[in-house]
Amino acid sequence: MSPALPPVPRRPRRLLAATLLLALLPLTACVEGQGGGPGGGTGTGTGSAERGTAGGRAHPSGVPAPEGAASPRGTASAASPKGVPGPPAASAQIPGLGPATRAAIPPDTRQAVVVQGHGRDLNTGTATLYERRPDTGWTAASDPWPAHNAVKGWTDHHVRDDLRSPIGVFRLTDAGGLLPDPGAKLPYDQSPRFVATGTGSLGEPLEGSFDYVVAINYNRVPGRTPLDWARPLGEERGGGIWLHVDHDGPTQGCVSLLRAHMRELLRWLDPAHKPVVVMGDVRSLAR
Repeated sequence: MSPALPPVPRRPRRLLAATLLLALLPLTACVEGQGGGPGGGTGTGTGSAERGTAGGRAHPSGVPAPEGAASPRGTASAASPKGVPGPPAASAQIPGLGPATRAAIPPDTRQAVVVQGHGRDLNTGTATLYERRPDTGWTAASDPWPAHNAVKGWTDHHVRDDLRSPIGVFRLTDAGGLLPDPGAKLPYDQSPRFVATGTGSLGEPLEGSFDYVVAINYNRVPGRTPLDWARPLGEERGGGIWLHVDHDGPTQGCVSLLRAHMRELLRWLDPAHKPVVVMGDVRSLAR
């Protein structure tokens, strides 16, 4: 006959509850360590079970949150009720233009040639084409093109023979040139009078500079050939400011572009879009 065994002591109920809790803890900790989204990104969360997982935001019970529920990392559109769009994105602006320059662009304009000179007293810069779209605002329609301006740079008050290009925003309504129309949408005046002779300030030949031109509406009457010499502001304020073919040197007041770029410009400008040129040195245009 075996000796009688001593009775097994009963564990307190509190100890059993604590043991059970320790066994369940790893199940809740797994939610944090699975990554914050489809890419499995790591996070520095607080240990909350509501941290996002690959399938969507986790619910403390382990059931995925309902579709459309806000996520700690969500965007404005993600937090919006299903089927309701978030707030519209702000319209894009032309880089480098300050509030005064932007305000000078007419509201009906949808094409802009932006000429940004490298410095107030410099004669080199770039020209970039921009289009304004109703939904997104301004967007570049070309790469920056090399450009020349007047020998002495830029001015806010152009006068005749100052050898500076006028700063401002001007309409573009008329074109022309010595060569046949390359496909311009603006009115194009082909004439043998578009002839440049002599040499530029660097001794470079000017021949071919007026093969293609677009009149800049500074001190001129819109709707006429670029060859029209009417000066509404008076002769002392100068005129004949054009976009024309580059001759490898600075101009007397115009803006010049490479021949291929002038052809592209003439095909791009559309009077239905009320095109303008925005021109000046970078610091002035940022005002």
